[in-house]
Amino acid sequence: MAEKKAVKQIKLQIPAGQATPAPPVGPALGQHGLNIQDFCTQFNNESKSRMGDIVPVIISVYEDRTFSFVMKTPPTSSLILKTLKLKKGSSNPLLQKVGKLSRTQLEEIATIKMPDLNTNNLDEAVKIVAGTARQMGIESQL
Repeated sequence: MAEKKAVKQIKLQIPAGQATPAPPVGPALGQHGLNIQDFCTQFNNESKSRMGDIVPVIISVYEDRTFSFVMKTPPTSSLILKTLKLKKGSSNPLLQKVGKLSRTQLEEIATIKMPDLNTNNLDEAVKIVAGTARQMGIESQL
């Protein structure tokens, strides 16, 4: 069987288990002639275990109007907010700090993010997470 040729990649961030044909999913897939309900059902079934997280997904669209998708780990910023039980980061991260992450919390987030980071070293991953936290006005203990 010949390998199918991908004609387009669509990147979306969808709450786990909650994909619906409404925007942003419907219009993004509809313009490429995909079966939107089919995607929503598959995505919701695969992401049920991650309820409460935002799941970035990369959808590959093929010439014959079929698709495949890959789910990534949640954005670092949403993992940080979830860990600290915050609604959002600081509006002025340089002057106004909104929280503090311990080394253990940094390591937990880094471990979750590992598959999508460009490092296999936990210390490097912790620094990447700490950098994101700093941009959000959150102090961290390195």
